[in-house]
Amino acid sequence: MRHLIPGLLAVLLALPGAARADDAGLLKLETADDSRGWDAVGKLVLGKQGFCTGTLIGPQLVLTAAHCLYDKTTGVQLHPEEIEFQAGFRNGRAVAYRRVSRAVAHPDYRFTAGDALDRVTDDLALLELSQPIRLPSLAPFETGAAPVEGDPVGVVSYAQYREEAPSIQESCEVLAGQRQALILTCNVDFGSSGAPVFSFRDGVAKVVSVISAKAEVDGRKVAIAVPLAEPLATLRAALEDSKSGSAAGVKAVSVLSGGNGAGAKFVKP
Repeated sequence: MRHLIPGLLAVLLALPGAARADDAGLLKLETADDSRGWDAVGKLVLGKQGFCTGTLIGPQLVLTAAHCLYDKTTGVQLHPEEIEFQAGFRNGRAVAYRRVSRAVAHPDYRFTAGDALDRVTDDLALLELSQPIRLPSLAPFETGAAPVEGDPVGVVSYAQYREEAPSIQESCEVLAGQRQALILTCNVDFGSSGAPVFSFRDGVAKVVSVISAKAEVDGRKVAIAVPLAEPLATLRAALEDSKSGSAAGVKAVSVLSGGNGAGAKFVKP
């Protein structure tokens, strides 16, 4: 994947106090009217580790990035009960709150991969909520085929300095892509890990990818995302296997290669 675009360089994001990102192109969804139709995107509160972004793709299923499930310092997997999904969270309140009962990463994902860019591959996870969310105003998103180079996409995410309400960017596009990863012009930052990437066709928004990291291409800030087409089917099967007691789910890791989680990965504020 490092050959998608010549000059791709991972941005080191080891320190949560990194400089504030340019918010150009972002619209903050601060009111109920602004957020209408987007409340299935929520904040994932990760115990005391910070937060990521997640998306409801079924009444009891949340899609996010696999690396969100790990303690960035120790590499140990968080217990599912430490994670809370706050659907449509804005200004101190969520439309629905649910604890997580099961958390499964893609079986081929490797949190301890030596190169941060290599760790983007299959950086997907499914969370099973303790109870389904069944609200007329909070419909799960459908998923769709991966976009290709030049396609317009949008992102809804929480991030550092805008963690109190989600923001949407509808004006970015796919710079390049392969089966393993997409490079997007979208504006993302700390906390945006796991955020949904949407395609907009015939007025319908479908989740087609998940934000995994940010990087630079010849000095230009870009986002790196994981396409859903093939990995999501494998991930769903892994979740079902985990229910029957198999070892297909996320495994705890005792040591994080690289020590501080530096690289193209997001870390939480």
